[in-house]
Amino acid sequence: MFSRKIELDPALIEELSRLLEANNLTEIEVQHGNQRVRVSRGGTVMAAAPAFNPAAVAAGAVPAPEASRDPARHPGVVNSPMVGTAYLSPEPGAKPFVEEGTQVSAGQTVLIVEAMKTMNAIPAPRAGKVTKILIEDGQPVEFGEPLLILE
Repeated sequence: MFSRKIELDPALIEELSRLLEANNLTEIEVQHGNQRVRVSRGGTVMAAAPAFNPAAVAAGAVPAPEASRDPARHPGVVNSPMVGTAYLSPEPGAKPFVEEGTQVSAGQTVLIVEAMKTMNAIPAPRAGKVTKILIEDGQPVEFGEPLLILE
């Protein structure tokens, strides 16, 4: 069995903990290369590296097929810029801003996230086609959570 030791930078963890407290966050996560570190108020520190795949190393391939199906890793993912409640339409019963298959232009509102009783328009970062909506209308979302895929 292959075992990989993951080295954590104590200064990084201390800085993340400081940012967590200073900004009154419940969780903070950073990724650098193939390593990801998440610190949460519950005291959990996790580090993750991609799973070892001997066939991929031998063939010179990089990500495993499972990783490409993860919406958070999709190059066209639009993530939530804040914690709140996501809405697909401007008001209850109204037509959604976008649906799967909708062509959007850069800056066009694709949904809204309500945070602290403020409706925040989430714009398309670039022009493209909405291929997958990853959330339901009225769903609570976290910072960085994938909302939709734009190709």
